[in-house]
Amino acid sequence: MLAGYYRFMLAFFPGFFTGLSLIIAIGAQNAFVIRQGLAKSHVLLVVSICAISDAFLIFLGTGGLGTLIQAQPSLLEFIRWFGVAYLTWFGVKSLRSVFRQQSLTTGSGTSASKRTAILSVLGFTFLNPHVYLDTVVLLGSIANQFESDRWYFALGASVGSVLWFSAIGFGARAASRYMSRPVFWKILDSVIALVMFSVAIFLAFYKFPT
Repeated sequence: MLAGYYRFMLAFFPGFFTGLSLIIAIGAQNAFVIRQGLAKSHVLLVVSICAISDAFLIFLGTGGLGTLIQAQPSLLEFIRWFGVAYLTWFGVKSLRSVFRQQSLTTGSGTSASKRTAILSVLGFTFLNPHVYLDTVVLLGSIANQFESDRWYFALGASVGSVLWFSAIGFGARAASRYMSRPVFWKILDSVIALVMFSVAIFLAFYKFPT
């Protein structure tokens, strides 16, 4: 019993901290979750999709999909340019909202619809090739180093994703009452546009390992 618990801890916590270290950096997905939280718009739905998607990819990688992806560079190349186009479009959309006369305010009812929120978060999750490199390839490869305990590692990484997305999504929602001034939303949309354009440029010029 104690031996099994010890093996679980030795694989679970490395997975937890490795997973956290890979998703903490503010990227397109995190920026969108924070914005949805501040807008109090479908926060639980967006957080759940992010966490479930990460767990799905991590467990696929642990099951061996990472090797298949590494053998199909054309797949990552297709995802790369689709992602560049999508991020650029969303960046332009965010930039346009900066110059509108009426910016989004919390509780105003002008936030994204449920369908738009779902499609947006799925786009940020699955149209970024780095998501596959981080979750499927990297975390999957590390998990398999734990051999029979690899699923404990995958579970730890998945729990890390759940905690992170919950923290930024619901944390932003809790802080939204202090950030209802229109000028804040103009600044936020400017930052989000900058993040989207930066990630798009990075993806366009990044040389994926072969």
